[in-house]
Amino acid sequence: MKRPGFTLRAFTLIEVLISLAIFALAAVVLAAAYLNVLGGYQAVARRQQGEEDWKLVRAAVLSESDRTVLESGGRLPLADGSNLRWTVKIEGTAIADLFVVNVRAEPELSVTGESWARAQKLLLLRPGWSDPAERDKLRAATQQRFVQQRR
Repeated sequence: MKRPGFTLRAFTLIEVLISLAIFALAAVVLAAAYLNVLGGYQAVARRQQGEEDWKLVRAAVLSESDRTVLESGGRLPLADGSNLRWTVKIEGTAIADLFVVNVRAEPELSVTGESWARAQKLLLLRPGWSDPAERDKLRAATQQRFVQQRR
């Protein structure tokens, strides 16, 4: 029985279902965007950790003065419990006491399962690594080039 002047107003079942479907669609889109942002943060964190690991390798290589120890390579323990293996190849140049040092590093077994490797060529001035006879030959050749260029 209806009262005069009073009307019953409500949503229909179709209207409620459509609004729920729109809400669910918006929730899925927002969740996907959130997961994308989290993935981006994790990628940046992994990249920064890789850069820090590479800095450790470079510091180890640059601080080692013994050529034979350096050529044998080494391992560095990482924060995640894995080890970073690095190798070095040293080549002489046409300039006395200057060496090209090719450094390569890669994790032995990563806890995250990701593997990366990095290599870099460094030029190091290390007088202790030079053979004195070879150094004298290179210096004489460099001096001769300078004399020829002046003419």
